[in-house]
This record gives sequence, structure tokens and C-alpha cells, in this order.
Amino acid sequence: MNNRVGVVIVAAGRGSRMGTQESKQFLLLRDKPIFIHTLEIFAAMPEVDEMVMVTGAEDVERCREWIRQYQIGKEVQVVAGGSERQHSVYRGLRHLHADWVMVHDGVRPLIQPELVRSCLEAAQRTGASVAAVPVKDTVKQVNGDGIITATPDRRSLWSIQTPQTFRLSDLLRAYEEAEQTGFLGTDDSMLVERLGIPVTVVQGSYKNIKITTPEDLDMAALWVKTEGEDIK
Repeated sequence: MNNRVGVVIVAAGRGSRMGTQESKQFLLLRDKPIFIHTLEIFAAMPEVDEMVMVTGAEDVERCREWIRQYQIGKEVQVVAGGSERQHSVYRGLRHLHADWVMVHDGVRPLIQPELVRSCLEAAQRTGASVAAVPVKDTVKQVNGDGIITATPDRRSLWSIQTPQTFRLSDLLRAYEEAEQTGFLGTDDSMLVERLGIPVTVVQGSYKNIKITTPEDLDMAALWVKTEGEDIK
């Protein structure tokens, strides 16, 4: 089996919920841009053969400069994304020549190598995988008038994270199908599911947060400080 692995790091969002002029992926965590922490984790893993980072067209050059400055251990292609996350990922995928691809949010810098490996192993065993955690809270389905219409069984609900891992050929086919039909999904797995490909859930971590608000950034900094995490 061919097991060459590529990673697409998505860092093209503007992050309006952060309430800052600077995009969230470029804010500092432990004196480094958030996305640099994320790149360093994947670059240090021997399982990873190729890396592509997708960012805003206006940010490509400064991201390349940051990557040089922080001496990321693997070559990282930096390419311009599109108007939606889905378009950005698709552009990143077309720069890879791997057998397997992992798509990860650039603003999830607390991802642990052990979870990355678990996701990769699950995908190579079953065909596709996503990191996820069980929902802790009771979830309500609400109609347009603000009235509760259903209470789904919490035991069957999972909050999806990244990395999400697939055969590159499958994910490219899923993106091509979505583009041809004008379908816009909320994550990569949703596009693959439309092809009838089963996706395995891998137990993720509640610490693997997506930094989208000031509170998230404070929490990430607190975890780094109190747990002594050596995020480079």
C-alpha cells in the first residue's frame, strides 16, 4: 500500500468573531503566530511527506516570510485560497502528490501528534476518518420561531474537529462533485459522505480547540502555561 501523506493547513479565514484587525491565525500565542505552532507540529512528524498552507492572497508573502523566520522543518507550499473554506481546501489539494491527505485548521494549534497518528491510522485502515469529541451538553433542535421541536439523543452526537483524513483521490473526487453540482458543505467529511464513503470517528481531545474568539485564545494560552506544554 502506498502511504505517502500530505497535509493541507487551512489558514485563510478573516476571523471577525475575534474582534481584531489582524486575522486570528496571525495573532500571537506564546510569542509566535498561531499558525506557526500548527505547522511545527506537523512538520516534526516523520509520517508527513508534504505540506501545503492555504491563506488569503494578500497574506501569501508574509506567511512565507514567517515560515522562513521560524525555520519550519519541512518545506511548506503557501498558496492563495478562495472566497470560502471549501474553495481554499480544493486549491490546496491540487498542489499535493500524496496518497493520503489530512486537512487541518491552522487555528487548532493544540493538536497532539498522538491524535494525528490515530486519525491517520484509522483512515488507512477504514478509508476515511475525522477527529471528534462527544457532545457534553444537551442539544435542542429549534425552529424559525425559536420553539424547541426535538431533543436529539446526546449519546449519538459528536462535535467534529480536524484533522480529517482521506485518500487524496477520494477527497479530490468529492470536491470535484461538489463544484459541479454547486454544493457547499461545512467540512471535508460532508463532501466525502455524499459519495457514499463511510467516515470513521476518532476520539479527539477537548483541548484541540479552534481558536475563533478572544476567550479561545486566552484558554489556549492558559493551557500552554499551566500544563507546561512545549509548543515550539
